[in-house]
Amino acid sequence: MMKFYRRFQDLGLEGIKAKMYDNNTREYRLPEMKEEAKEAAGYIKNEDSVLEVAPGPGYLSIELAKLGSYKITGMDLSKDVLQIAESNAKIAGVNINFRQGNASHMPFDESIFNFIICVLAFKNFKEPVLALNEMYRVLKPGSTAVIKDLNRNAPIEVMKVLVKNMGLKGINAFLTRSFQRNGAYTKKEFEEFISLSRFDDYVIKDSDIGFSIYLKK
Repeated sequence: MMKFYRRFQDLGLEGIKAKMYDNNTREYRLPEMKEEAKEAAGYIKNEDSVLEVAPGPGYLSIELAKLGSYKITGMDLSKDVLQIAESNAKIAGVNINFRQGNASHMPFDESIFNFIICVLAFKNFKEPVLALNEMYRVLKPGSTAVIKDLNRNAPIEVMKVLVKNMGLKGINAFLTRSFQRNGAYTKKEFEEFISLSRFDDYVIKDSDIGFSIYLKK
């Protein structure tokens, strides 16, 4: 189903779906967000500019903002998600610039970010090669973009364990282990996307349920 709708438009979260995603992330994924933020901080120094592509409710950017004096921008397709992210950042007492935008046509000048991160969202993009090229365009020379996502070939048994550990039940559990996994790309597909993009320096690291892709400009 995800792959079908992705043929026509980038997939975003609006209305009740945005609120549910915020609740689930806050309840079950904050430890993960803290670890992602620590890794991201290893690529940057104070006053560097960071872009999170599709930050959702903003928790990764918020956790990163707590670790240093970074200039963080979160760009998402969804107005409702951005409103939630802005509220979460305000509650956390951190300054993050949230912008609405499409991953394939980013509203930024060239070569302005020292680091880019995109977690569990790349599978939602209608035009993956264009999204990669946009990351390349707005990234400063010598800097890194990191994409983390699920692998469509991940065993369903592993996904079931992940969903159980996250505490998800009912429709949320079903959507996570089925639709999210089935809509994800394979490692081979990612390698093809990268080969068609402007990036030529990259490393893909596998995990049980997906992979981390490190792209250097």
